[in-house]
Formats: sequence, C-alpha cells, structure tokens
Amino acid sequence: MHMPAHPSNISILDYTYDLPNERIANFPDKERDGSKLLVYKNSQIIESRFHSMMDHLPKDAVLIFNDTKVVTARLIFRNQQQQNIEVFCLGPAERLDPLHALNAKGTVNWMCMIGHLRKWKDDTLFLENGSIRLAVKLVAKQENDCEVLFSWQPEHLHFFEILEQFGALPIPPYLKRDSTETDKLRYQTVYAQHKGSVAAPTAGLHFTKQNLDELQRAGIESLRLTLHVGAGTFKPVKASKMVGHAMHAEWMHLRVRSIEAIQKLASKSIICVGTTSLRAIETLYWMGLKAYYYPSQGIEELEIAQWDVYDKALVPLSVDQSLTALINWLRERELEELYCKTQILIAPPYQLKIAKGLFTNFHQPQSTLLLLVAAVIGDDWRKVYNYALQNDFRFLSYGDSSLLLK
Repeated sequence: MHMPAHPSNISILDYTYDLPNERIANFPDKERDGSKLLVYKNSQIIESRFHSMMDHLPKDAVLIFNDTKVVTARLIFRNQQQQNIEVFCLGPAERLDPLHALNAKGTVNWMCMIGHLRKWKDDTLFLENGSIRLAVKLVAKQENDCEVLFSWQPEHLHFFEILEQFGALPIPPYLKRDSTETDKLRYQTVYAQHKGSVAAPTAGLHFTKQNLDELQRAGIESLRLTLHVGAGTFKPVKASKMVGHAMHAEWMHLRVRSIEAIQKLASKSIICVGTTSLRAIETLYWMGLKAYYYPSQGIEELEIAQWDVYDKALVPLSVDQSLTALINWLRERELEELYCKTQILIAPPYQLKIAKGLFTNFHQPQSTLLLLVAAVIGDDWRKVYNYALQNDFRFLSYGDSSLLLK
C-alpha cells in the first residue's frame, strides 16, 4: 500500500477488515492474564499467553501505564411519560480537567450524549434516592452532543459521589448489553487511581497485581501517567478521507517528576500499555518542541491539535532537548504538574518519538486506533490481524492482547 505523505489523505477504507460478530469478546476472560498474547517482533509473529509476557519484553523495557479510573457516567432519567432518557457524561463543559469537574459541589455543567433526546420535553429531569436528589437541565444542543446543567442536594456532595449513587458503568456500546456486577470489577484496571474516564484503557485490563509484582522483582521499571479516556475512542471514522474526521481531545495529567523520569529512561525500550499511554507520551515530545521554539506561549498554545505533528514547520529536536524544554517551561511557571488536552492523531506516516512498543487489544475496522497500530508496525498490521482472525483471538475491549515491538 502506498503510504500517504500526510494522514489527512488517508482513505479509511484502506484500514478495514471483516470482523465477524462471534470474534468480539462480549465478556472478559475468566482470568485477567489468561488471555492470548500475540507478539509481533522483528516482523515475526509469536503466539503466547499474557501471563508469559515477561518472556517477550526487551531486557531494558520500561512500561508506561495509564492509571485513569472509569466513572459511572451513564445516567437513566425518566420523563413524565415514564420513558427512559439516557444522559451519558462525556466531559466538563468548561475548560476543567475531569478530576476537578468530578469534585464539583452543588452544580456542574457537562457535555453529554443524550439517548432519546426527542423525548426530553420536560424542562428538568430528576433522580432521587432517599435524601439525595439529582436534577438535570438541558442548556444547549450542539452538533454531536449537548451541554447540560446538573444540580443536586445535599450540596456538600461531590459530583463523583452523585455519579456513584445514580450512575452505571459505561461499557462499550458495541457490546449491546447492560453492565453487570462483573463489569464493575473487570472494566477497570487493577492500578486505576484517578477518576475521569468514560471508557477503560483496555490494554491494561490484562494486568493482575501479581503481574505487576513480577515485573518489579525482575527489575523492569514502570511509570504511571493519567489520560482520561473519552467516548470519542469509540467514534467511528465516517468520512471517506481522514481530512473530514475530527479527532477527539482528551485530558492528560502527569507530574513534572514523571516527565523527568521519562527523559532519563528515554534511551531504553519504552513500552506503552495501551494506545492512551502512547498518545500521552508522544504528546509530551511535541509539546516540548513547541516550548523550545515558543517559550512564552501559554498552555493552550502548547497543546497538540489533530494535525500539529504533521503541519508544524519546526525543526525536530532530540527527545532529551524536547523534554528539557517542556520541563523548563513548567518549572519557570512554578508548576509541579502538567494538566492539558491532547488531540494528537497518530497515523501513517507518523514515526514514534519516544515509545518503542505497545501493548494493545485488537481494534475495530476503520478506527483511529487501527491507524495508530499501522503507524507503529506499518503495513504488517494486516498480517497481525489476519493471524489473529485465523487463530481464534478475541477482539475489542474484553478481547485478547498483542505486544507490538517497533
């Protein structure tokens, strides 16, 4: 396949394959680390099991984990006719990272997807449980979603406590089923810490606490960052060419000392656990590049938009130079943490700047996640997916895993 000079020219039909329904994993494997593992290394494919992953990691591997936590973001209200109206919280309406918005008390505005919007004739909808009362009011309809105002009593409760009281876990829509008690445990990584995602970083679902202990005993270093996964991760590419697709933006958060650790370890084999971890650390490189050339810019100017990494006419730097510039930018502003959005699109012909490999599940046809896989291993994505289809691998969020080494 001819590789496009710019990903805006990609025809999404070039990144499709036939995924039979029976290959989609509707429920998780009995054991977290019992799934199959496809290892792609030196253009060769090895079939293994996830609990044996350490046999396939480079000796100098450093694993990057996304420690975001999925919130119960799916709320079912009823109108006066007792018809269901689903309000699915996507993210804060204002420029607030999800963590701060989830800690709001009394009222908060969120962007939401609304199921059965036409049935929302009442001004305000309510949910009640004992002394706790939640109200939701439609503020504005937009092209793809709506802004709503949540308000609740008692006002001293945080919004995340309200969601825990009334919400359901938002398992992937393609599962076409309600969430279960099993999902509450299994659609969450064992190292999830910071609330804010409406979808799990699914590559991490395979890890057990025992796996993490084994990695530590073997001297394999690991780092954690936070990227809150939005519902846009499931958004299909409907445009025939990528130029017509708007990439979703997601909030990321990490401490300056974590960026310093990544800088220190950059010469090693950095393996990202999941596409979200990979998008986050690659974003750091490009933010550093902007900070180097435009050190007086504010955080919004440093953030990475969809086409930035292809369109910016900036001379590339080494990883060390770039991360130094970003660290200096943060230190000069006496910031110990980086809170920002990223809209980075990783697709052919993108070349990884920091990551050397990726743990990831098997993704939907014609998705930006499949484009990311193609950026990591090139046209061999077809070889990998054909092998998985022919050898009974399970696909999508609850499916089997792959380790793709550049």
